[in-house]
Amino acid sequence: MTARFFVDAWDPAYGASFEASAAGPAAPSSAQVDPDAELPAVDWRAIDVRPGLRAPDVVLLVDGVRRIDASVWTAEADGGSFPGLAASYAAGVVRCDLQRGAAQLAGTRVGRGLFTASPSAEDVVAGRVRYPVHRVSGTGELAKLPAAVQGPLTALEVEVSGAARVDGDLLVVDGPLRNRRQLPRTLGYIKTQHSQYLDARLTAVVTGLAAGQRSPVFRLGTAWGGWSWYLRLPVAAGAPWAGIVRMECSADLTITEAVELADLSLVTLPRFASTPYKDPRAPQNLIPIAGLERRLRALLGDARLLHRALTAAARPAARRP
Repeated sequence: MTARFFVDAWDPAYGASFEASAAGPAAPSSAQVDPDAELPAVDWRAIDVRPGLRAPDVVLLVDGVRRIDASVWTAEADGGSFPGLAASYAAGVVRCDLQRGAAQLAGTRVGRGLFTASPSAEDVVAGRVRYPVHRVSGTGELAKLPAAVQGPLTALEVEVSGAARVDGDLLVVDGPLRNRRQLPRTLGYIKTQHSQYLDARLTAVVTGLAAGQRSPVFRLGTAWGGWSWYLRLPVAAGAPWAGIVRMECSADLTITEAVELADLSLVTLPRFASTPYKDPRAPQNLIPIAGLERRLRALLGDARLLHRALTAAARPAARRP
C-alpha cells in the first residue's frame, strides 16, 4: 500500500514545522513526562475553549533576533589563538490592545558583543559601533559560540518586556521560557516541534486536534521543567502536525493556574495566526511576531557595512608587534 504524504505549509527555507530525524518523525524525548496533570492519561481528549472565557485586554508578544556579523580569531601572546564571534542581537515587544483592536511597538533594545574564550580579548570598536567582550567558559570552540549569544539576548528580552507590562496582561515569549519562568502570566510559544514527548496514544490526541482545540496540560521533567500543552491554530486540512504549537508555563505554578493559562492561550493565540499568502511560516509565525522580527532585523544595521568596519578595526591590531 502506498503511503500518504503531506506538503508542509512552511517555506522550505525556514526548515519544517515538525522536524524529522533518522529515528522517525521527531525522535522520542528522554524527558520524564507526567501526562496525568489535568486529566488522567486514559481520559485524554481534545479540549475546546471554555464557554464565556474572554481573552485578556492586553497581550504582549516578545521576540528576539540575532546575527553573526563576523567570525574572528585572536592572536595570544603565547602564540595561541582563540575563535570568536562578533554578534548583534535585538529584542522587542508588541503591545496588542484587544479592546481597541490595535497593536503597537512598545519597546526595543539592541545589543552587540564579541563572544570568545580568549583571556586577553578587549572590546572591539568598529566605526561608531562597540562590541563589548562576552567571555565564554571552556575552550570556546567556534561551533559552540553561537549558543553563547542566547543568554544576553534573553536578558534583553526580559528587560524590554518588563518595561511594557500592565496589570492583567498576558506575556507571550516566542520560544521556550528557559530562565524567564519567574515572570508572571508568561507563556513560552514553541512553533517548531523538535522532540516527541508523548507516547503514541497521547500523540494521536494531539495530531487529532481540530483548529481552536488544545491538549490537556502535562508536566515535563526536562532540565528547565514546567507545564506544557499543545494547541492547533487555524489551518487548512493537511499534515498531522500542521498548525500545532507547544506552549509552556512555569513549573512554580499550581496545576490549576497552569490550566487557567492554557485556557487563556486557546482563546487568545488563534486570533494572531498568520496566513500562507502573507507568511512562509504560517500559521505558527504569529502576525505581530512577524512584523516585530522585520523591525528588529532592521535595527541590527547593515551586515555588510558592519563586516567592513570590523575588518578595518582588525587591521591596526594585525600590524602591532
